[in-house]
Amino acid sequence: MLQNHKERRPRGRPPVRSDEETLHLIVEAAAQEFQANGFAGTSVDAVARRAGVSSRTLYRLVPTKAALFSKVISEHIDQFITAIEDTGLDALALDASLERILISYGILTLGRDAILMLQLVVSERGRFPELASTFYTDAMQRTGNVLEQWLRHQQELGRITLEDPALASGMLRGMITMEPQRGVLLGQRTYPEIDEIRMRARMCARLFLDGCRTKG
Repeated sequence: MLQNHKERRPRGRPPVRSDEETLHLIVEAAAQEFQANGFAGTSVDAVARRAGVSSRTLYRLVPTKAALFSKVISEHIDQFITAIEDTGLDALALDASLERILISYGILTLGRDAILMLQLVVSERGRFPELASTFYTDAMQRTGNVLEQWLRHQQELGRITLEDPALASGMLRGMITMEPQRGVLLGQRTYPEIDEIRMRARMCARLFLDGCRTKG
């Protein structure tokens, strides 16, 4: 005679999620809420519900909505910096190295999430000027510094010659992002696909380096 055995469940409490994992869920939820409802229309309680955590837990990890917005921006930029560090730039030729950086930068700045956040900052900067300050410092300056450092390193190696690497960094970033980004913001085109970003990166790298590459 066969006996029915009930499946035994393991005793004890379920595994506890770390604060780092919880914060990542909160930041992802906040990004979605900000994009959907704007800064003013986003409530911390709504972010907590979307993340599946209590408001008390959210406030413990991120004390204010402004700090939450800063976390969203910083995590987005951290992904760009990590992508740059993981590409092994030092092992690549000059052209290929710059092309990789510009592809990563194009993916960062021309994607839907990035453009929606930029649109949010511009539309709400009158009521919330701290958002513009956060975006400028945590996004624009951080990415600019990454490219500036790379340019300075190439200049130290004698591969390129530049009067002002910081100024050149801004010019180079504008080359790859300005036209398609503005086109999307003005509703005149769709978000660029990855093939277009790669093509722009390749052209921008060649045009830029042809103007500053050390001769001979």
